[in-house]
Amino acid sequence: MRRVAITGLGTVNPLGIGVPDTWSAMLGGENGVGVNPLFDASDYSVRIGAFVDWEPEQHFSRPDTRKLDPFTMWALMSADEALADAGLQGLADEDEESRSRYGAIIGTGIGGITGIEEQHHVLLAKGPRRVSPHFIPRIMANAVAGQVSIHQGLMGTSFTTSSACASSGHAMGMAWQSIRYGESDLVLTGGAESATTTLGLAGFCSAKALSTRNDDPGAASRPFDKERDGFVMGEGAAILVFEEWERARARDAQIYAEVVGFGSTDDAHHITAPREDGKGPARAMRLAMAAGGVDPETVDYVNAHGTSTLYNDKIESRAIRTVFGGHADSLAVSSTKSMLGHLLGASSAVELLATALSVREGRVHPTRNYTTPDPECDLDYVPGMAREMTVRHALSNSLGFGGHNVSLCLRRVD
Repeated sequence: MRRVAITGLGTVNPLGIGVPDTWSAMLGGENGVGVNPLFDASDYSVRIGAFVDWEPEQHFSRPDTRKLDPFTMWALMSADEALADAGLQGLADEDEESRSRYGAIIGTGIGGITGIEEQHHVLLAKGPRRVSPHFIPRIMANAVAGQVSIHQGLMGTSFTTSSACASSGHAMGMAWQSIRYGESDLVLTGGAESATTTLGLAGFCSAKALSTRNDDPGAASRPFDKERDGFVMGEGAAILVFEEWERARARDAQIYAEVVGFGSTDDAHHITAPREDGKGPARAMRLAMAAGGVDPETVDYVNAHGTSTLYNDKIESRAIRTVFGGHADSLAVSSTKSMLGHLLGASSAVELLATALSVREGRVHPTRNYTTPDPECDLDYVPGMAREMTVRHALSNSLGFGGHNVSLCLRRVD
């Protein structure tokens, strides 16, 4: 089996546009949650979220902004950054034989809901003949992988995964397998989501899944804290360059971490509620470690799914303790969502990006807003400040509606 290296990172998210600003904000435990700036949410039970601060026209032509949904634009921006970071800006100029082994596997949970809402309004106001000819190519979920492949000239495997909050976790797992089993030499992988729309927010409000801490947005996302009352909707994208190990070494590429394992399971229990015993995510973690031949005692950090919901946090904590036993007390466990909210289908990607940086730099970001311990969440959630520590192996967990569980395992490169 071939080995897989992470050689490039790119992101657009509520903490910043680009990896340097994002990572600095994460280490500082900064807040990316605020009052909704996109539309008047005064009639909604939730008026807060985690939003990308950007102007589309600064990055794309006006025609492109009409043809592309935000989730696709953010993926394109992130892919550009990731390839530049990896020193691979010229892929499109390579011969077709080489490019036939370069792919794009990118996840999204909801896809182009922005375009759906916009064109539905056009249909009702002006009739069917005024619906944009770009409507379907804009809103289809696989547009994100297709557009990245077109933009970068990638002629290998290209598709989109969709499994709610585990979408980009599955995408990255598929990318790992594609390289490991010899199908691809390089894959741009990760996820993108832009579902913080009028309809998207209304749906999650009705599901009563969100924090209603409208008067204190910065304290709303509080994973594992006893006072948590729901997750915060976020948006954004992250793209990582997965590259075959020997190819990366031959060109003297920087390697953030080695991807050594991927585990994927389902609770087969309920469409939105996790199974109480945590056996599904526990099996995913075990599978990820087993694939890499990783001794659980050598895992130092878990980037948790950590949504800030009552059931997810206690059940994920239970699953971690089930897997690691007494070693669970030695683990650092933190939630990226405490700072930038829940990016839904893109959450796994931005969280693996953070995990890769932790493995390489030996620094783990804190869990923001963790102030009141919950007896049912009894692990070390890195409260307060970032922590300097050696991370030999790390897991990044993702749990999604539908009972989907994903865990990815990274190894430090000495």
